[in-house]
Amino acid sequence: MELETYRNFIGGQWTNGTAKAVFEVMNPATEEVIASVPNATSDDVRAAIDAAAAVQAKWADSLAAERATILRDAARLMRERAEHLAHTMTLEEGKPLAEARGEVNYAASFFDWFAEEAPRVYGDTIPSSSRDKRIVVLKQPVGITAAITPWNFPAAMITRKLGPALAAGCTMIVKPSELTPLSALEIARILEEVGLPQGVLSVVCGTEAKDLVKVIMDDFRVRKVSFTGSTEVGKILMRQAADTMKRVSLELGGHAPFIVFDDADLESAIQQAVLCKMRGMGETCVSANRFYVQRSVYDTFARQLAERMGQLSVGNGLQAGHAVGPLIERAGLAKVERHVADAVAKGAKVLVGGRRVGETGYFFEPTVLTDVDHSMLIAQEETFGPVAAVIPFDTEEEVIQQANSTPYGLASYFFTRDVSRVFRLAEKLEYGIIGANDGMPSTAQAPFGGIKSSGLGREGSMYGIQEYLDIKYLSLGGIQS
Repeated sequence: MELETYRNFIGGQWTNGTAKAVFEVMNPATEEVIASVPNATSDDVRAAIDAAAAVQAKWADSLAAERATILRDAARLMRERAEHLAHTMTLEEGKPLAEARGEVNYAASFFDWFAEEAPRVYGDTIPSSSRDKRIVVLKQPVGITAAITPWNFPAAMITRKLGPALAAGCTMIVKPSELTPLSALEIARILEEVGLPQGVLSVVCGTEAKDLVKVIMDDFRVRKVSFTGSTEVGKILMRQAADTMKRVSLELGGHAPFIVFDDADLESAIQQAVLCKMRGMGETCVSANRFYVQRSVYDTFARQLAERMGQLSVGNGLQAGHAVGPLIERAGLAKVERHVADAVAKGAKVLVGGRRVGETGYFFEPTVLTDVDHSMLIAQEETFGPVAAVIPFDTEEEVIQQANSTPYGLASYFFTRDVSRVFRLAEKLEYGIIGANDGMPSTAQAPFGGIKSSGLGREGSMYGIQEYLDIKYLSLGGIQS
């Protein structure tokens, strides 16, 4: 195939910047190079911040209705170009085309949602304790912001951060993963076409992530950073943010439990389990990792889950009929293989799958393991792959303790017909996102985020735009009554 050449989008210009070299983007299904991108330097990030600083005041002063129109137009254009965007995403990230189309629509929904939130940034008036004073609360954009995004949702992770930033009146520098920069650049092209002013958005791509991000973290003009990625990196960014007192939003690692009680609708639970586990080849931070199943239905659930997983076709996402694509890179494949090998060595049984598929590309069979216990790596760490570890439990109290026995607190799921139990678990599970009889709870209008070591802040929903607003308190004296 013909190699595509991209450029970075810095200060409203498509440019090589100061890059002396390019980096290559690879298709994880074929291990072929599909595109090249200038390998940005620290000076390119500084240029992006300078460009944002030059227009921040004017963008913040723009009408909310004007910002909303740009976001709505961008969402419309994303949907019109859904096939091209999905094809690009499948090439660089591997997910099947049908799933990539779904992500494009999901990504566009954040532009739609925050287009509606832009004119709803309301202040407050507060009753004063003095007759001659009035108290007014103003909400204004924080200023220049930055987004550091992962490879597993190369479009949605950007729009979920960029949408509220633009709606609030903030400029933004996006540093996408070097594994999947093309979707980010395509989104920048769309925003340019719908009239986003120059300098409001820059997309800076490069392989030296530490150097590029350090410029962002060291620059006092950048007042807010949103990061999605590992907990280890999130902690580093949080420490770095302290020196310039930046606001941070951190959506970090997960280790999601999926709990099935014996009174659950088993057919629905199995269907949702496959969706929750296999979305994005299991390489999402909200993918179910530990499947806790009450003992009386354990064997039935495990057998039927294995049957469903075994029916999923694995292959190149651009080819029709494949429901499961490749893992993103060789290191991810090696981690999945290590987790399965460790579990089997410690007594787990493989009901289906358990092996790499082919010699080219990073494919792994959808896998179900039984007789899993908490001594195994797969019960202790996030696998980030297409492996379901099924663990029996007896009582509600026991499974709550097991589900919470992790430093992570992003997403959890449980299935039951008992309404009282729904509320008990919703209150007792230590997770920011809880799916009750729902394995796919993510949506633009709901607050997405974790607790404990899974992060800080919320994205999406009416709460998402608050992350990009400063609160000012005006005390007005001298009022004659």
